[in-house]
Amino acid sequence: MNMPPPPTIRNLYDLLTRDDLASFIARCFHTINPATPFLPNWHIELIAEYLKAVTRGEITRLIINMPPRMLKSLSVSVAWPAWLLGHQPARRILCASYAQHLSLKHALDTRHILQAPWYRAMFPKTQLQPDQNRKEKFMTMERGFRLATSIGGSITGEGGNFLIVDDPQHPAQAESTTARQTVHEWFDQSFLTRLDDKKQGAIVVVMQRLHEEDLSGYLLQKPGKRWEHLCLPAIAEAPAYYAMGALEFIRAPGELLHPAREGETELQNTRQELGSMAFAAQYQQQPLPPEGELFRPHWIQRYTTPPEAPEHIVQSWDTAIKAGKQHDFSVCTSWAICTEGYYLLDVFCARLEYPALRKQIIFQSERYQPDAILLEDKASGQSLLQELRRETALPLIAIQPLRDKLTRAASASALFESGRVYLPQYAHWLAGYEQELLRFPATTHDDQVDSTTQFLNWIRQGNLGKSATLRRL
Repeated sequence: MNMPPPPTIRNLYDLLTRDDLASFIARCFHTINPATPFLPNWHIELIAEYLKAVTRGEITRLIINMPPRMLKSLSVSVAWPAWLLGHQPARRILCASYAQHLSLKHALDTRHILQAPWYRAMFPKTQLQPDQNRKEKFMTMERGFRLATSIGGSITGEGGNFLIVDDPQHPAQAESTTARQTVHEWFDQSFLTRLDDKKQGAIVVVMQRLHEEDLSGYLLQKPGKRWEHLCLPAIAEAPAYYAMGALEFIRAPGELLHPAREGETELQNTRQELGSMAFAAQYQQQPLPPEGELFRPHWIQRYTTPPEAPEHIVQSWDTAIKAGKQHDFSVCTSWAICTEGYYLLDVFCARLEYPALRKQIIFQSERYQPDAILLEDKASGQSLLQELRRETALPLIAIQPLRDKLTRAASASALFESGRVYLPQYAHWLAGYEQELLRFPATTHDDQVDSTTQFLNWIRQGNLGKSATLRRL
């Protein structure tokens, strides 16, 4: 009697990765990133157990909150759809991210896995239709598919068994009430309605927390169907017990999520770069309320004598159109840039009509001889830029405000927290400046804050080294 040949190591590996999603994720990682070593960790196994429970229909609503760069997208948006289609090629999967280019990247990665020789050998019945094999949507011979879309993108006529939302909002828009509301309305009125089976269909939201009222916060507080919540902070702040399927894990306080990938040094550097608010949200999954938390007194550094030989002088203007008492102030903050940080030399603040404002810009420039003058390219600033460029040789730089005031202030606060911003011990303008800064956003006027954050965000974005206007470079 002929005995079947013993299984080879390759056969056993195929069997393991076919049935074990965590092993399948690792194999997908090697396929997508062949030159990068895979660093296994318990949290990837835990995510796989949750996704297997969703696949079996035991969980129909799942939110996963975890830090960036911890393989959340590879696990949930790339490998899991490939695994779903491998086991059942008729499944229909819709995946959405904040931008179409990100959604397409994940789609292309999944398609690359489906076309890998090991995958085709493991799942021979999962074959793509040649005439339905686009970047945004590829379909199997069994009429299953993976479709990529973006927040606000059109998905009319499409429906699925599994809906995945991966990073629905860019961190730069986290403080925008309008942007958050747009995401909420899109989810409720468009994406949620795409489930083919409202009772059995599954939705998975995976993201880093950005704000108390981001999509995760909105869904967790929303009455109705209960969401299963898997929260994985970068650093455990309290004992945590995780259990799903065959996996159990206990985290002690202070334990890092994946120390082989991001250790204490890397996380501390990230905290300093982002600031404590952004770090608490994106890495600890604990967004803090912004009111009264943006600028704190103990973050401010002090100087008694201005630096004698700064590397650069930069002026930042926040201009208003009219001079009446009910209108905003026009503000110029003058900054000295040194190796150790940014020294606020002077604050000019007044309500001025257009001709007087134009004269004051020229006067302040003659007074400090700045290497760059930042001027917002809208409203009165637009006219000022055009006229001053035509009639003077001032080193003007047009600034396009891309986000709302609160978002810009939240970004700039990281430089205060890291001890890089210096204010004088004494100045006639100091009390009014600090009052507005430390009370923001609960202030009647915020023009001095706007001028300050315009400069600091210009610095944070690396524009100092890019600008051809700076004469001393």
